[in-house]
Amino acid sequence: MSVKQAVREQYQATVNRVPVGTIHLPAEGWIRTVRKALGMSGAQLAQRMGVTRARIAQAERAELDGGVTLKSMQATAEAMGCRFVYAFEPPAAIETIIVAQARKKAEAIVGAAARHMALEDQTVSDSRTEQEVSRLMRELIHEMPADFWQDK
Repeated sequence: MSVKQAVREQYQATVNRVPVGTIHLPAEGWIRTVRKALGMSGAQLAQRMGVTRARIAQAERAELDGGVTLKSMQATAEAMGCRFVYAFEPPAAIETIIVAQARKKAEAIVGAAARHMALEDQTVSDSRTEQEVSRLMRELIHEMPADFWQDK
């Protein structure tokens, strides 16, 4: 195993430790939900942060609109005695995403070759095509060429 592969596997293990599907954004957003859970008014949070009540309302709207900054979320969480965390949540193990991309690329490559062969009246059986897709997938996953994430 190469150093590059070992490093990639370490990153994959880190991403795979994220508990999939366990955290969902509350309908009112995290700022308002936690603030209300604490029994803290917007004015009280504003005072703790040294900003205006209008700024808290703006931050709560910005969170729901996707315009809040990480720095703002960090400061707001700390003002409420919380720790701010964020993560990317893959829908499955990270390897599943890699395999899906490898299959997509392999099918495109094999499909292009099959079209050229068909023009020359040299078609290949479906089982042979699938074998070639599988072989190429393994090769792509192992080598992770520079164009691995390019769809064309």
